[in-house]
Amino acid sequence: MNKFITLLGVTSCLIVNGIVSAADKPIVGLITKTDTNPFFVKMQEGAKSKADELGLELMTFSGNFDGDNQTQIQAVENLVVSGAKGILITPSDPVAIVPVLEMARSAGVLVIALDTPLNPASAADATFATDNFTAGDLIGQWAKKQMGDGASSAKIALLDLNENKISVDVARNQGFLNGFGIDLKDPKNMGDEDDPRIVGNEVTQGSQDGGRTAIENLLPKDTGINLVYTINEPAAAGAYEALSAFGKQDALIVSVDGGCAGVENVKAGVIGATSMQFPLRMASMGVEAVYEFIQSGKKPQNTAGLDFVNTGVELITDKPVDGIPSKSSAEGLTLCW
Repeated sequence: MNKFITLLGVTSCLIVNGIVSAADKPIVGLITKTDTNPFFVKMQEGAKSKADELGLELMTFSGNFDGDNQTQIQAVENLVVSGAKGILITPSDPVAIVPVLEMARSAGVLVIALDTPLNPASAADATFATDNFTAGDLIGQWAKKQMGDGASSAKIALLDLNENKISVDVARNQGFLNGFGIDLKDPKNMGDEDDPRIVGNEVTQGSQDGGRTAIENLLPKDTGINLVYTINEPAAAGAYEALSAFGKQDALIVSVDGGCAGVENVKAGVIGATSMQFPLRMASMGVEAVYEFIQSGKKPQNTAGLDFVNTGVELITDKPVDGIPSKSSAEGLTLCW
């Protein structure tokens, strides 16, 4: 706390990414996990465009790597010193970042988590995020209809993120199983299902190498794998490589994200369907919420029936099925990040 109070006495004119913050505009800060991932680059684009439109000064920060909590803490402190009215953050560590964000809120700053909820979620004034359960549910429904009668005897590989079972990982996995018609013993507990169609769960760290290794680990358990759920599109690309090496190019792969590389893989037939999320919209809506807070003191309200503000999801596939709205890969390439 003493360090925080000391920081409040420091000059509010900071240089961020080479730009000196002007004191004549209300400041909104955007803190991302990194500044290289296309998802976060698109967030910066959306936040900058909306801030310029609304006459706000945007200050951007990012971690040096995914998981760099200390740099994010310093960014929050810098923004409070600068007199920021709102902070948008994709937390690298949803637990460890909480104390400094609580101090920011006590100083009157509106705090909005983007994409990844804080733990507890109530440590932010609001969370703007993809409905990840719905994203998973869409690809699960699509896969079930795509497989037709074969869905009842599917051999499913589940390629998750990591052993920590963070909320995004759990929601996407469980949503997929729910959409495919698998009984969820506990929707919040990934991996407790006993459906014989599930070959197994493997972690990927969300990487292409991880996806490849995960399939290599699962195929010896059942060489009949013909449906693969992946946490994201890089893992899907790795899974396809491993399946191809085993002569199983016909296995159906589904995923979540909507990155341009992933949509290109839908077009190429590597991924059957993916659920697209919208980081530009997410950040833009966050900036609008800060502007509204500045004008009226009003804080964002959650989407009805959810504990966050839903920023939307679209199914992208070149093999549409009846009853599930979708967009083609061509349309997806105009929306991807």
